[in-house]
Amino acid sequence: MSTSEMHTAGIAQPAVDNKQMRSAIIASVMGWSLDLFDLFILLYVAPVVGQLFFPSTHPTWSLAAVYASFAVTLLMRPIGSAIFGHYADAYGRKGAMLVAIMGVGISTAAFGLLPTIHQAGIIAPILFLLLRLVQGVFVGGVVASTHTVGTESVPANWRGFMSGLVGGGGAGIGALLASIVFLITTTIFQGEAYTQWGWRFMFFSGLLSSLLGWFIFRNLEESPFWKEMQKQKAAKKAAKAPLKELFSSGYRNVLLVNLLITTGGGAGYYLTSGYMPTFLKLINQLPNHLSSYILMACSVSAFVSAVLVGMLSDVIGRKKTFLIVGVLAIILLPTFYLGMAATTNLTSIVLYSLGIAFMGNAGYAPVLIFLNERFPTAMRATGTGLSWNIGFAIGGMMPTFVSLASATPADIPMALSLFTGGVFLLYLIGTLIVPETKGNFR
Repeated sequence: MSTSEMHTAGIAQPAVDNKQMRSAIIASVMGWSLDLFDLFILLYVAPVVGQLFFPSTHPTWSLAAVYASFAVTLLMRPIGSAIFGHYADAYGRKGAMLVAIMGVGISTAAFGLLPTIHQAGIIAPILFLLLRLVQGVFVGGVVASTHTVGTESVPANWRGFMSGLVGGGGAGIGALLASIVFLITTTIFQGEAYTQWGWRFMFFSGLLSSLLGWFIFRNLEESPFWKEMQKQKAAKKAAKAPLKELFSSGYRNVLLVNLLITTGGGAGYYLTSGYMPTFLKLINQLPNHLSSYILMACSVSAFVSAVLVGMLSDVIGRKKTFLIVGVLAIILLPTFYLGMAATTNLTSIVLYSLGIAFMGNAGYAPVLIFLNERFPTAMRATGTGLSWNIGFAIGGMMPTFVSLASATPADIPMALSLFTGGVFLLYLIGTLIVPETKGNFR
């Protein structure tokens, strides 16, 4: 970071040793991957959960209900970001991250204890939705902390790479972990046994993320930028509350414009990686074990995509990267969806799946660092968390609309094509409006 960049906020260049940097990178990546591991569990068991909690004679309506319950979690994420983001900005990233990741894992495991609608009647889906609300608050808290401590702890020329590594790479690792657990549970609980018990053990695995999170975060040092800011605040008048500052006239428009890109990138992610398990089951009608292997391969594709595109943004800038990815997504994703639906060749299905995962994760790889560069250190966790979570909450509702717009499962590929084209058009509009932010880290 240049002296002029630091002068904007009056924060001296903080020194970071290699051990602290490695610790922050691991914490950011694994925090986000464990968070998405917990969220992906629902997507992997969506067809089963739909019948157990939201049964319907119309196949896509039951599926839409499950995706709607997923969207409920996303809608609560901005609240979690407001709470945990304020705490992270005011009192430190570490504490917010630790409490949030523990809360996500425990609330995820609790789904495995719920009675089904056949056992408890209408109370079952109500309890399911209430627990999703609680989970959403903690998920929002994870974003506020993981999406700042990593980028604040690496050199300036690594920040795009770090953005892709945390945002998309973490998602790829989370999806890979969920795929592995899905493979294990479907191997142990086959046929009707999976409907009775297997899905519960998928949710119980959420306890693993809490345990791993505790080991990873307990020795994490605070962000060097945050520590430097605290030193300067101690010698100055108390700063304005981060949340209040975010909605002031100076930053309100910044937040609104950010949402064009985060909504497009978030929707692109949930319509690709998020919808993939359902697509493989309902459209390609693949058995669970084959779907598991394909989903693992897609996780690797997502990881590679996010890191490469994040690095590209370090070379050519965030704005140009958004433009390239947006145009390619509008052209390629509908082609991949329709081609994947029309083929029964396993090799072709795998290649289309890898392409879809690659493009879906490319869309938001530079978003994290773009948001970090839009806000100063004193409000970075709050601003980044709310921009990300509000956009992803809106984007996360798209799978529900796809299911509702599809009269039959055969209509899903075309609906996905139209919706992805629309959301990436929104993404491009936002890209044309926002300034280049590369180097503006203060």
